[in-house]
Amino acid sequence: MEELISYCGLICQGCPIYWATREQDQGKKNKMRVEIARQCAELGTPFDVEDITDCDGCKAESGRLFSSCTECKIRACARHRRVDNCAHCPDYRCEKLDQLDDVDAKSRLDLIKASL
Repeated sequence: MEELISYCGLICQGCPIYWATREQDQGKKNKMRVEIARQCAELGTPFDVEDITDCDGCKAESGRLFSSCTECKIRACARHRRVDNCAHCPDYRCEKLDQLDDVDAKSRLDLIKASL
């Protein structure tokens, strides 16, 4: 399976929301969503369980998208510029991306940028 790399460099298959989306057992899916909401609250980003919506990745043209992704400035910018991810942007690395806390995602984008 090819990795789905989001605009900001996160790997979708590593996201618990992505895992919950693919869970077929509704009981397990609900438990996963409760746990995701709990973890988000611990990290200072409180979500109600209902906010943990299904997501097929932020590059999905149609279908399911995590509620928080609809407001993501990085996603909006990348889609507007029509880039595969931020590493492909001529203004890489901008202040929007600098606000991202995920060091692995930033490193992944640095590697992609270096290979272009």
